[in-house]
Amino acid sequence: MIHPILLLFVTIDIPFIRFGLRIYFPYAIFASNLINAMIRVFTYSALLTLCCFLFSCFSEEKKAPVTTGPVYTLVFMDKTQSVNVNKAFVAQKYQQILSDLVEQNIRQKGDKLEVYFIHENTQKARALSLTCRTEVEDISHMNATDREAAQTTADMMLQRERMIFLRQLMAKLGIQNIGTSQRQTDIWASLPVINKATETGAEVKVYYLSDMIESMKGANRRDFHTNPPQDNTQAESWAKADAKHMQQYALNAAEIKIALPFEPTSSTRENNPNVSLYWSTLLQELGAGTVDEL
Repeated sequence: MIHPILLLFVTIDIPFIRFGLRIYFPYAIFASNLINAMIRVFTYSALLTLCCFLFSCFSEEKKAPVTTGPVYTLVFMDKTQSVNVNKAFVAQKYQQILSDLVEQNIRQKGDKLEVYFIHENTQKARALSLTCRTEVEDISHMNATDREAAQTTADMMLQRERMIFLRQLMAKLGIQNIGTSQRQTDIWASLPVINKATETGAEVKVYYLSDMIESMKGANRRDFHTNPPQDNTQAESWAKADAKHMQQYALNAAEIKIALPFEPTSSTRENNPNVSLYWSTLLQELGAGTVDEL
């Protein structure tokens, strides 16, 4: 039964129609049409929302896990007479850096870690080479329970392998060089090592645990012990001149971090900022992605 009020007619005056003509619209018909239109809009909106939701769920199930390529980590440890890792400050700083780099860079099967000793024969001083063997399983197709179990197992295996890497790194850090090679420091020799690593296509991360005091005898070499750069201008000009003779050692966007063994209270004579500028300029001229001090 239709409510009596719906049977009323609404009169709409249209002044511009001659002879005072009035047009009457039944309110009940108008209201019914309006309600039907609203129902249709609501129905279409609900169906559209449901379709989007189902499509989203389907896409999530089919989507493969996002993975990154392997990381190739190079650690250059200074084993010359000017760096003493037995000092408390140096030992604590370097141990923390090694712990952090293992946690950050060893994440999946294929991640590689190599250690070279810096001294008179750096290029031939590879002391350690390790490759991660823990394979992270694709868990996207698993249910929640199996996914959690598989992830926990993978995390435990990866953490166990990281601990093995870290123990070996710490052992290499503690090695003392008592040979004659400790008398000279060939940091330039690290450049072809980095270049070769970048040619593998991996993401290369380089860590220098060194005072960066290049000290080699002979023509066209630098000896910062006896003749360091005197100011910023000289540091930059030397670096750019040296880079021109090393273009074959392109660093191809390698990420480089330098950890100096100097305390915050050290003097400029000990921690020469011009030497730091020389290295940052040289490495950037050769195409390093970033050069940062830790």
